[in-house]
This record gives sequence, C-alpha cells and structure tokens, in this order.
Amino acid sequence: MKNASPMAYSLAQKLLHWGMALMIFYNLIFSDSMEEWGRATRNGGVATPEQVSAANIHAYVGIALLVLALLRVILRVVQGAPEAPADEPPLFQLAAKLAHGAFYLLFILMPFTGIGRYYFGNETAGFLHAGPFKIVLWALIVVHIAAIPIHRLLWKSNIMPRMTSGRP
Repeated sequence: MKNASPMAYSLAQKLLHWGMALMIFYNLIFSDSMEEWGRATRNGGVATPEQVSAANIHAYVGIALLVLALLRVILRVVQGAPEAPADEPPLFQLAAKLAHGAFYLLFILMPFTGIGRYYFGNETAGFLHAGPFKIVLWALIVVHIAAIPIHRLLWKSNIMPRMTSGRP
C-alpha cells in the first residue's frame, strides 16, 4: 500500500531547497570570476592567483551543489513530496513535474559540465555550462518563483508554506 503524500516538505528538504537556492544564486550572479579565469587561461595564458582563487570558489560551490542535489533526490524518494494542489489543472500539474525534473537534471548537469570545462579543459562542456544550461536555469527560476502568485490568484492555493512553515 502506498503511503499518503506529505502535506509539506520535511525540514531537511526545506533546508536543502533554501540552501541550494542561495548557493545557485551566488554562482549565477558571481560567475564573473570564472569568466575572468577562462579569458586569462585561453590560448595558453596564465591566471593570476586571485583569479584562480575566485574560480575555485565558484567550482567548489558547484561541486557542493552536486552533492546536495544527490542528497535531495534521495530525500525526495525516501520522504516523498506534497501532491499538486487539487484545483490545479492537469496540464499545469504536468508542467510543474517537467519543470521540477528539469531543475534536478540541471542540478546534476551544471556541475558536471563545469567540472568538464574547469578541470579537464572541455570547451563544449564549458559552452553548455555557461550558455544554454545557464539560460534554461534562469528561465526555470523565474517560472518557479512566478508560480507562487499564480497559484494564489488562479487556484486560490497557497503553496508557499509547503516549503516554509509547513502550515496550509
């Protein structure tokens, strides 16, 4: 028999969500250090110690995000996730599932492509990491945040507490 879905995310899931959100914003907003390192090392150049240090921070945050994402997947499998609000149309429920799946995929692909570029010099991985993957991640973040007032206005469902207080 299948267990009932939780009404809210667990404390561990909430901490991972918000911690990862801060780390992701940090790496997205402060990616200039990695770009400076890339410009300095292109065509056999040498980066300054400051550029290497700043790039390392970006890389370490990305690797930490990969580890946390894998932990998050495990928690989601073990602890489950709240069901979509009952009033949400099936098409939007599907869109939410696809968006969350895309998030998890990017949580894994972004660090691996970053590792591929930074540690192994793979230009294709670097292009994917800093180009299409980054754009898609920003778009998903915008849609993810926009879903909160949309749920509230269109379907009168308050989904925010599921990831904050846990109270409906």
